[in-house]
Amino acid sequence: MAETKKDDNWFVETFKTVFWALLIAGIFRTLFFQPFWIPSGSMKDTLLIGDFLFVNKMAYGYSRYSCPFSACPFSGRILSSEPERGDVIVFRHPVNNQDYIKRLIGLPGDKVQFKNGQLFLNGEAVPQEPAGQFIEPYEKQGPIGNLPSCKDAIPVGIGAECVKDRYIETLPNGVKHSILNIVDGRFGDNTPVFTVPEGNYFFIGDNRDNSQDSRFSQSVGGVGFVPREYLIGRADRVIFSSAGRSMLFFWTWRPDRFFKAIQ
Repeated sequence: MAETKKDDNWFVETFKTVFWALLIAGIFRTLFFQPFWIPSGSMKDTLLIGDFLFVNKMAYGYSRYSCPFSACPFSGRILSSEPERGDVIVFRHPVNNQDYIKRLIGLPGDKVQFKNGQLFLNGEAVPQEPAGQFIEPYEKQGPIGNLPSCKDAIPVGIGAECVKDRYIETLPNGVKHSILNIVDGRFGDNTPVFTVPEGNYFFIGDNRDNSQDSRFSQSVGGVGFVPREYLIGRADRVIFSSAGRSMLFFWTWRPDRFFKAIQ
């Protein structure tokens, strides 16, 4: 009888421990960090399809979508810390309600334009330096199985090298990051001047010819200007990465990207 009571107590204590551990982990995840898988190639080669990361939801304080509770005391408040140009940020699309990840390029009041593929901020050209090529195999990537785009849209066979030109762009605040170019002369290479409204931000994908971002209006499926309250958090580091259709396919893991800082 005593042995049965002891077993019951062990079960209850174990259950309570697991319950509180899961509850704390859930609260921690909900309030502070959000997991995010990279589903597309719009941020290559900074982020690759199959990269897994945690979004720091406290990087800028709580916004409309970083706080999950309607009763959250921070809901609706202005961000306590302003995002910086060059930050890689996850935000909620203002129209389709999906989560996107792009690089912050334009701050409120900035004038943003592209001329022949070069970024201009407030009338000044942002320097780009050639940095070789980004080469990846031409094969299906991630669970969706998309094929990558190659330089000048030149067709290559499955398994062959898919090449893109790579540059290092230096933003006015000194942030350096990699960008890719596939084909010259696409719509996004030459744009009108965008003036970022107060309380909004302008986002661009690092894979410049393969990103539906703020250069494209929301009416045609683009991101357009993103209001402050739609920001979720900053992406700081890749935790895990897999090139395959499932993270269980260990032979497709990319160990060189584990815990890689996002620049």
